[in-house]
Amino acid sequence: MTLVATKEARTVVGKAVADFILHLRERNASPHTIKAYRRDLALFAAYSGSRGWKQIDHIAVRGFLSQLYEKGLSKTSVARALAAVRSLYRWLAREGVVEHNPAKLVATPKLPKKLPRVPTIEEMNAVIDGEMPEVTAFAERDRLMLELLYGCGIRNSELTGINLEDIRLSAEAILIRGKGKKERYVPFGDSVKSALASYLPAREKLVGTIRKRSAALLINRRGGRLTTRSVGRIVKKIAVAKGLSPDVHPHTLRHAFGTHMLEEGADLRAIQELLGHERLATTQRYTQLSMKHVLQVYDQTHPRAK
Repeated sequence: MTLVATKEARTVVGKAVADFILHLRERNASPHTIKAYRRDLALFAAYSGSRGWKQIDHIAVRGFLSQLYEKGLSKTSVARALAAVRSLYRWLAREGVVEHNPAKLVATPKLPKKLPRVPTIEEMNAVIDGEMPEVTAFAERDRLMLELLYGCGIRNSELTGINLEDIRLSAEAILIRGKGKKERYVPFGDSVKSALASYLPAREKLVGTIRKRSAALLINRRGGRLTTRSVGRIVKKIAVAKGLSPDVHPHTLRHAFGTHMLEEGADLRAIQELLGHERLATTQRYTQLSMKHVLQVYDQTHPRAK
């Protein structure tokens, strides 16, 4: 569907929406983003009708959202539509068409907080222990990758940023560069140590074959630094091959690290330090995850809960 062919495209708002979509295309926005914006903003243009920008205030934007609810749209869909209207207004302000963004004065619908499904300790052991599945292209590297994500609770970007010189074998710790270039040392245990012992000679052999040196700890078959996208793809592939949900991604292993440590009695502040969280409130999210697990255990096992 093209907006140009619609009645709304002949209105002030409709024309602006068409120009904004064209701008997104020129900026090489993803087809998915363009499709979503075009759909949501077409509804906004239709709702606005012949009104000009001065006639559209935050009350009008609220009216637009109310209409979406009446059409049966979910809170998530309404929140997405509001975000699209805000983006349109931001662009219009940059173009000098409007001075104010009325959509900023409208509160985003409160969405239910979904807690991520965290694999159990047994499931994580099943994924990492034993042979790596046939889908893995570099078994020693991929095992180390999983051990670091789950064993150290690091972010995907932190994992791919590790250099060989960051490994302190004698201290059993790794120098991690986190958000905002903040550095921290993260300890590792015997499982990571064993995975390193298998991977480093295999890495050296590969580097010798292709004659390409890299400072990165984790490299691809061409000797280049492994990307976060590649890590995500590999983790998902191994998880599915080992019987886990295809929803598993690198951050799932970080969640599992925090949740399992808390379940085993670790102090919340220690977990905060290990995860590199700036605020304790972020770490307290794991309390929610752990409490959910506790309630499930209670429901399943306590005689008075049945």
